[in-house]
Amino acid sequence: MDIGLYFGSFNPIHVGHLIIANTMLENTEIEEVWFVVSPQNPLKKRSNLEHEFDRFDLVQAAIHDNYHFKATDVEFHMPKPSYTVDTLAYLTDKLPQHKFKLIIGEDNLASFPKWKNFNVILENHGLLVYPRPQSNPSGLKDHPNVKIVDAPLLDISATFIRKQIKMGKSVKYLIPDSVNEMIERKKLYL
Repeated sequence: MDIGLYFGSFNPIHVGHLIIANTMLENTEIEEVWFVVSPQNPLKKRSNLEHEFDRFDLVQAAIHDNYHFKATDVEFHMPKPSYTVDTLAYLTDKLPQHKFKLIIGEDNLASFPKWKNFNVILENHGLLVYPRPQSNPSGLKDHPNVKIVDAPLLDISATFIRKQIKMGKSVKYLIPDSVNEMIERKKLYL
């Protein structure tokens, strides 16, 4: 099966993530999207990051009604910080029946050459790239293993959502109701 891996901190998962995942599912060869909840992105600071198990639960709540979506905690069991190339090697070794492609935003395409062993990812797996506002141009756009997918240009920020929650303001329509209910119940992002 062709699987699209959508890595992220998902802090919290929001409708932008879900729209992109569904667009990739509908407009590429992938048959499922796996949300890989990252404990710690090596290129990001750890501040304001809710516990990985809470973020994993939020992703599961967001995707519970779509059997083409799956949440995975594979990186919770790997050395930290986790690197995408290592996660791909692990998944390919454990699940050789699947072909994995990486789903990334166009903003990450410009910095992709900074990723650990980026050329291994590019040659062995390939990238499905969605547009992002204010993305820097990348020479990788024309690589044969890079597919630019027409998708809505979304600029929904998890940082904005966290600030709204902290100020006691509504985040309705920015996150699924199931996610909002879990955030309120667990008192996250306060």
